[in-house]
Amino acid sequence: MRLPSLPSASRARRTTRWRRRRAGRPVRLMPVSLALAIALVLAASAAVGLIALALSQLGAVNLASVRPTTTEVLEIVKIALAVVAGVGGVVALVVAYRKQRISEAGESREQAKLFNERFATAAGRLGDDSPAVRLASVHALAALADDWEGGRQMCVDVLCACLRMPSAPEPDAVADPAAHTSWRGMREVRLTIWRLIAAHLKADASIPWHGADLDFTGVTIDHTVNFAGAVLPSGVVRFSGAKFLGGLIRFDQAEFSGGSVLFGGAEFSGGGVYFYSARFCGGMVGFDRARFSGGTVGFGGAEFSAGVVGFGGAEFSGGAVEFGGAKFCGGTVRFDAVADWSHPPADLPANAPGLVLPPSPAAPLPDPGPLSGADTGPP
Repeated sequence: MRLPSLPSASRARRTTRWRRRRAGRPVRLMPVSLALAIALVLAASAAVGLIALALSQLGAVNLASVRPTTTEVLEIVKIALAVVAGVGGVVALVVAYRKQRISEAGESREQAKLFNERFATAAGRLGDDSPAVRLASVHALAALADDWEGGRQMCVDVLCACLRMPSAPEPDAVADPAAHTSWRGMREVRLTIWRLIAAHLKADASIPWHGADLDFTGVTIDHTVNFAGAVLPSGVVRFSGAKFLGGLIRFDQAEFSGGSVLFGGAEFSGGGVYFYSARFCGGMVGFDRARFSGGTVGFGGAEFSAGVVGFGGAEFSGGAVEFGGAKFCGGTVRFDAVADWSHPPADLPANAPGLVLPPSPAAPLPDPGPLSGADTGPP
């Protein structure tokens, strides 16, 4: 089964990369001589045009019979001086504009330099042996992501990389109290990263990270991560190959309107993922070849009005997948290419708009075919 691609997410990522490239480019200005020449030509053209318009309103004038008085000569001189002053004003405006642009370019370079220095300092301290130093660097990176829109994805990538790093088993508190204290400190660093990311996905986040890609590939979840009320209008959230050993990922009342959440090859042997009362109005949630041998995935009260939730090649050999009270009103939920249907989800209606169930047990299940993008995600 191949699920539809996500053009909106792809466009968002291309736009972000374009803005980053633009932010790093120096301001290009034409040579000052050329700018002044263009300004003078435009000013002269405007003056000639105004004079021609005035003469056209006066009609034909016999210049041989015109004998200007002293007062009229002085008025002509005043007009000429006003024209010269106007041209000088145009030149001054051009010069002032160039100075302003050059000043802004200098400020932009200084700001980019400051952001890069902050990033290098915060990222470098993530490798410190002290959990307290690492915790401070995590908060510094999150603050930098708030301030630096062009480098936000880079900061988020580093935070996600910290979560993907393998953690050692919990040492015995009695046999090695120092190692146990250090392990607890590092665990607190990881929990803080989860909390900061979740807080920035909320609908009411002061500075949201809604368009950022989040790569949690291969993470081990043994605690609760609260994404309840998250908004995913774009970006890709990957839990491919994640192991749920007792922890929970909560997407209660979250809104999926264009982004993707991918659980390709994830293993649910404990804990689970909850989408209670979530709204699926676009985007994709993919469980391709996920293994449900324990734990719970709950869609109770969820509303499927658009988008796709796919289970291609998934194995339902245990655990609990629940759809109690779910509303199928336009979105697509596909079970037609599952690999194991021995413990099917509970509370699925026999027939509902957008719900695609496997064929009858007597018929062989179709080959799931290529993944829907759960392992690799959209390009």
